[in-house]
Amino acid sequence: MTRQTGKQWAWVLGGIALSLTGFPVMALVSSVGEDGIDALRLHQPPYNLTGRKIAIGQVEIGRPAQFGLDKAGATNRSVRPGRLFFRDAPAQANDLVDEHAASVASIMVSNDKTLTGVAPDAVLYSSAVGIEERSEQPEECLAAQTVALQNGGDVRAINYSFGESLLQDPRPDPVLDGNALLTQCIDWSARVYNVLHVISGNQGRGGFPIPTDTFNGIVVSNSMEVNGIFTKVDFFSLGSDPTVVIGRDPETESNVGPRRSVALIAPGTDIETVTTDGRESPPASGTSFAAPHVVATVALLQEYGDRSIRQALEQPSSQPSRWTLDARRQEVMKAVLLNSADKIRDPGDGFFLRMTRTMLDLQNRSWLDSDAYQDAEIPLDAQMGTGHLNAFRAYEQFSMGQWNPEAPVAAIGWDYRTVGASRSSDAPRYQEYVIEQPLQGGSFISVTLAWNRLVELQDDNGNAQYDLGESFVDLGLNDLDIYLMPVDEDDTDDAIWSSVSRVDSVEHIFNQIPQTGQYKIRVVFHDQVNEEIQDYAIAWWALPASP
Repeated sequence: MTRQTGKQWAWVLGGIALSLTGFPVMALVSSVGEDGIDALRLHQPPYNLTGRKIAIGQVEIGRPAQFGLDKAGATNRSVRPGRLFFRDAPAQANDLVDEHAASVASIMVSNDKTLTGVAPDAVLYSSAVGIEERSEQPEECLAAQTVALQNGGDVRAINYSFGESLLQDPRPDPVLDGNALLTQCIDWSARVYNVLHVISGNQGRGGFPIPTDTFNGIVVSNSMEVNGIFTKVDFFSLGSDPTVVIGRDPETESNVGPRRSVALIAPGTDIETVTTDGRESPPASGTSFAAPHVVATVALLQEYGDRSIRQALEQPSSQPSRWTLDARRQEVMKAVLLNSADKIRDPGDGFFLRMTRTMLDLQNRSWLDSDAYQDAEIPLDAQMGTGHLNAFRAYEQFSMGQWNPEAPVAAIGWDYRTVGASRSSDAPRYQEYVIEQPLQGGSFISVTLAWNRLVELQDDNGNAQYDLGESFVDLGLNDLDIYLMPVDEDDTDDAIWSSVSRVDSVEHIFNQIPQTGQYKIRVVFHDQVNEEIQDYAIAWWALPASP
């Protein structure tokens, strides 16, 4: 298939349930505003967060247009990418310009007054892969690496609003076990380049599921509006456990074993975007349009983090700094985004942690009805992950800063640290976070732990970068667990609740505090599979008791 043909087909692969006509117009501001992810509030004083000087990325079949390079970009003053590529080479004028890629880019960085993107001042690097008749996972990996290396190797998050079919995967009898080349590449890149990869959740129903079996990235499903607010999983959203798949066995379109794919949900239905030439597009739907909301939210948080790091350096204090380069870790971003997600609308007493909406799945069940809420071995809901993206709550979570387990911690915070597999290692077998204030009985606490699967590059030429023809090796996932315990308890068997999945790189607790008192969170290195020291990020949010 020619590259020109790829240009024509790019939007097809961009997302399942993509619909360009037949719905009332819904402005992008709806999904970015209070009824969506509540990011517009962060653009305004006193926050003034628009993604300034933060680099984010995009990998797709095609690419957006650029003023001065493409004819289509000559009239587009709303979406101005920083730099464009075809795989690992500079983009050629008017080649592989694609409406789907342009729409996705506009959700992230449009500065149009009506269709304002989530992070209008972020710098976007985009690489087009093109399309051929065979699997292009090696070329897609090369494009992803090209984007990750931009801005001096400081790209904070990359969006993938496309996927590969299992039918094209060259492995014999391919399954979603995390070992397709592109999935391994993404998990390797997350660790090596410290970048958060955000994937549109195209599993099931004949979708393009690779690389939704990633361990180290975030897979996003899409929500739709009910009574003007994004509060329900879209009817065409593709969850972790599809029941109907066109022409294929549903089992082959789901992750191998009990591990789920979807980690977060974001607006993706009836989203109005900006076309390649700067016009308003008809509303579109699909997980393709949910994922960029997450990527651009990272840009807002990272702008705040960089600002706080600079202030900490300029105004040294005798107290431990809450802001170090740990704030840039992709594991921290993952833990913060997942932990701050909306599940159940708070009635106003703070017992549900000031959450702004009750999310419902396709069967109109809330998170409290899910097996993830009831089973300690299941950290993620099959359709919603940990809940709905809320950029403002993510800011509130992140802005509390980093806390060290060596001293009591605040009721809201995050940390990046290590645990060891044995007493002989250079890290403790477990870390404990004692919450300084008593917690309110009857309120809920949210805790999220994130760490990386270890994937190594088979670097044939020794240049420390992926090259076509090279491969990766999966060294497995160390097993970490988290426990919520009374402050004076030492036996995890007596924990109030836990998250103890044996297959996930995320653990998540959302549980009710039984009675007012002091509590702690314990992170445990349960089982060593590869290295004996494991880095992790943790975020927590609880309600202090009334004085």
